[in-house]
Amino acid sequence: MKIITLKSMLVIALLVLAMPAKTMQSSVSYYGFEPDITTNFIKDGNDYRLGFIRVAIEVMVPNPQYVGVVEHHAPLLRDAFIHILSSAPERQIKTMTGRDQLRMKCLETAQELMRQETGNPVIQEVLFTKYIYQ
Repeated sequence: MKIITLKSMLVIALLVLAMPAKTMQSSVSYYGFEPDITTNFIKDGNDYRLGFIRVAIEVMVPNPQYVGVVEHHAPLLRDAFIHILSSAPERQIKTMTGRDQLRMKCLETAQELMRQETGNPVIQEVLFTKYIYQ
């Protein structure tokens, strides 16, 4: 009896291992703003020199059908991103914490704009895929 049970358990275990694994189908999609966003910011100090920042921005949407919606509203979103980046102080632009704060502000603003325009926040995440300042 014990041998049959062990054999049965071994056969069941082997069958479970041989079953094909279910692959997770991700339905998220991305939209990249082209060209990269380049704008200036005022450097810290009394001489009000200008600095420049160039950022490649991608937004993540939960469904491929939203890519067209984001593309339609891209000029509005691009303007908001430029406003956020150009009004940021130098110390915020040049630190990792500041960079993440800017990214989160871009996300919150983008979601609010999309909510106003479509009734749905649409955008799940904002990604800075290139971030250069001078």
